[in-house]
Amino acid sequence: MLAVQVRKPGPPATHELEEVPGLAVGPGQVLIDVKAATVNYPDLLVITGRYQSLPPLPFSPGTDAAGIVRAVGAGVNRVRVGDRVLIHVDAGAYAMEALAREDQCLPLPNDMGFVDAVALGLAAQTAWFALLERGRFEAGDVVLVNGASGAVGQAAVQIASALGGIVLAAASSLAKAQDLLQGTPCSFVDLSAPDLRNSLREQVMAATDGRGADVVIDTLGGDVFDASLRAVAWCGRIVTVGFAAGRIPEIKAGHLLVKNISASGLQWTDYRDRQSQRVARAHDALAMLWKRGALRPRVKTLPLRDFVEALRLIETRAASGRLVLTME
Repeated sequence: MLAVQVRKPGPPATHELEEVPGLAVGPGQVLIDVKAATVNYPDLLVITGRYQSLPPLPFSPGTDAAGIVRAVGAGVNRVRVGDRVLIHVDAGAYAMEALAREDQCLPLPNDMGFVDAVALGLAAQTAWFALLERGRFEAGDVVLVNGASGAVGQAAVQIASALGGIVLAAASSLAKAQDLLQGTPCSFVDLSAPDLRNSLREQVMAATDGRGADVVIDTLGGDVFDASLRAVAWCGRIVTVGFAAGRIPEIKAGHLLVKNISASGLQWTDYRDRQSQRVARAHDALAMLWKRGALRPRVKTLPLRDFVEALRLIETRAASGRLVLTME
């Protein structure tokens, strides 16, 4: 079968699509014929050796894949041959075949295609858990989403809006964010405005009549995170999801104390590995939002052989919407 192979960490162009032996299914495992795989920002960190945990070499990158079950191993009871599934794995999605544990397999609605399924994979799950689990979101909350033009950011804006939130979509390129989020009820915050420390707070307070943000979903870190702390409402919650801006911020406890702010982080894969039932319930909820038309990220598809170009678009932030590799 064809699979992207990472034999040593390096930039995207140093890795190749190779012919490798087919995979054998083991006990508790499910083998799928992959039809589509998402390209996510963490994939870039993994192949360059910059992620906090790395698969053993050699490996195929990619954490989200959708396809058809070809075989199941001993002890697999829920998943059957021929099922259409979305899988969340640590690696292996950039390939014609992939293996997953049974609890990493989620069934697809009959009317959901493989490309739509993977586009709602890691990014939407991350946004859901950041909002509902870590951020304790409730209808009517003001939600500030930093990095709203990124994959997790777009999903967070659409989910929060669909569930009754008052959403502020923050991005450094407002034109891009406004284009990607057409049709989603939200206001916008300009992260490129001068004097970010003060301008972010001023924009949030102006948009909320001085209330501030009840929930902040931050994918950027750095100066944006620091400025966002000043825009959090009394008893607000700030959730850190990533550090795309580069700097990992530090929090002064006094800031949390004076406004009763809660700060938390999200490592979504821990929920996948420790509480797979909650991930399955989130998957069902996200599928319902998709059916309603409330969660529909823009998608660009590329063939698997163009994986280097897909990763380049992620690295240079030139991607407009979700990037999905197809195997046909």
